[in-house]
Parts: sequence; structure tokens; C-alpha cells
Amino acid sequence: MDTILTLVYTGSDVNIQFLQNILEKAGINSIKKNNYESGLRAGFYGGDINQVQLFVPKTHQSEAKKIVQATFPE
Repeated sequence: MDTILTLVYTGSDVNIQFLQNILEKAGINSIKKNNYESGLRAGFYGGDINQVQLFVPKTHQSEAKKIVQATFPE
């Protein structure tokens, strides 16, 4: 069965790693998409270093967004 992912946060790699640890403790898996790092590995410019994206399964979107807002109220 395919899992539908949804974007819950965009920010620096450090913030993403911090959020991933918190989400993991809450039992929520997440995936990081870093176009900048991917571009460097491929040998070209791939994006902005502060535009790393964090995705979670759609079934955990509401809970994950609450955690993100509590962690980084903007």
C-alpha cells in the first residue's frame, strides 16, 4: 500500500533534524527533502540551503502540524 506524504514544515536542516527527533518520539515517521544537498551531490546547484522540506504521512498530518507549531511558533 502506498503512503501519501504531506509537507508540514520548510526550514533549515538543523530545524528539520530537531523536528524529526521530536516526531520520532511521538511515533511519527518523517522524510526530509533537501534539494540543496541533492544538487551538490549531483554536481550542480540544487536549491536554497534554508529550504529543506519535512514530510509526514497524511494520516499524521494534524498531529505533526501541532508539534511543529508548538516547537517553532512563527
